[in-house]
Amino acid sequence: MYAIVDVETTGGKFNEEGITEIAIYKFDGHEIVDQFASLVNPEKEIQPFVVKLTGINNKMLVRAPKFYEVAKRVIEIMDGAVLVAHNANFDYRMLRIEFERLGYEFQTQTLCTVELAQKLMPEEDSYSLGKLTRSLGIPIIDRHRATGDALATVKLFKMLMAKDTDKTIISTSLKSETRRKVEPNLKKLIEKSESTTGVYYFYNQDNELIYLGKSKNIKKRITQLFTSSQPKQKKIKKLVTDISFEKTGNELIALLKENVEVKKNKPKFNKPLKRKNFSHGLYSFIDDHGYINLAVKNIGKDMSYITSFSSLKSGKNFLEKMVSEHQLCKKLVGLEKTDSSCENYPIEKCLGACIRKEDKESYNNRVQEIIDQNSFVNKNIIIVDNGREATERSAIMIEDGIVLGYGFVDLQFQVTHPQVLKKVITPLSNNLDSRHIVQSYLRHKKVKRIIEY
Repeated sequence: MYAIVDVETTGGKFNEEGITEIAIYKFDGHEIVDQFASLVNPEKEIQPFVVKLTGINNKMLVRAPKFYEVAKRVIEIMDGAVLVAHNANFDYRMLRIEFERLGYEFQTQTLCTVELAQKLMPEEDSYSLGKLTRSLGIPIIDRHRATGDALATVKLFKMLMAKDTDKTIISTSLKSETRRKVEPNLKKLIEKSESTTGVYYFYNQDNELIYLGKSKNIKKRITQLFTSSQPKQKKIKKLVTDISFEKTGNELIALLKENVEVKKNKPKFNKPLKRKNFSHGLYSFIDDHGYINLAVKNIGKDMSYITSFSSLKSGKNFLEKMVSEHQLCKKLVGLEKTDSSCENYPIEKCLGACIRKEDKESYNNRVQEIIDQNSFVNKNIIIVDNGREATERSAIMIEDGIVLGYGFVDLQFQVTHPQVLKKVITPLSNNLDSRHIVQSYLRHKKVKRIIEY
């Protein structure tokens, strides 16, 4: 029995994505005997490029069931079946992540139709689902939606089964995940760690720092590294003889500390960091008609940016999000070049600033609000979040747009009195990197409180 699966996700950082749609067709080798499909509320934002690709947006998912509400049905339909998917590693990984968040270990055998097609149809030019099905005359309705892609995969798999006349290729392509054992010496190192947020350090027999990283769950992350079969992790496992870690209470301070520590210590197995960890910035200018325009461009020597991005793609994703949330014009944020109205105007997602139908004062007010929210210029703020213990709070101090440092406090008095806080914080150098890390974090994550002073 086979379960042909396709999932759509939010996109984002590896292993931090969420499922937004799932489709499963139970297939006995001849016909579909059961099926399940549903949108899923991932409880996190969908990346703009994913919205564009799939057509699934956050509003569509507000009333959709959360994964824990469909998990039982997924288990029922998957029972006794081999998971089949086009790029099965991805769909299987996403299901394992979602079940892991619920405290359940999900394991099954898998078959990948990409790998099967490569073995059974070596003459094909491309093995992407769209191009392969087009080449084979298999119709896809709703491309990049779970039901459409899963149904197309059912038809593709049926064709592949017919081509595998002696059934040897399919049987030898079955994959079973085996639990990797942790060596005794490494197990002892894992036991030294804790399930806490912070920065961890690996040392060799000469007490030299060879690797460091940050994690929201240090014990879990170290376990992953020690059970990985990746070449780099294998080398680390051979050399590590001791570990240490430092609690930070929240991910933002862990990111700041990791950046400083890598640049300061240059551990052997950490990728050398560039002089600055961002490349593009958000800029504004007023056009000939008085409208405030936004643009993402390479920073170079122009340091008058509003906020920074790690890449051009990251900057464009931000602009796409602002267009959607604030009804900005795609033409006036540099996402579209046209002499007439932008593509959003006819569908009433743009109010007409591109053809000067919207009053410039009204449009500029919305743009200025975005600038004010994301700029650190002349800002004095204290970012308050979780501390290392339940009774403690962390505080990051920013003065005149400069990230001065971070600290941990027990008293409300210390947070609300900047001069007192300034005495207890750990100072941060390399300010441009620190500012980028803080601004990027605040664009994507929530903190407990931001105090202006």
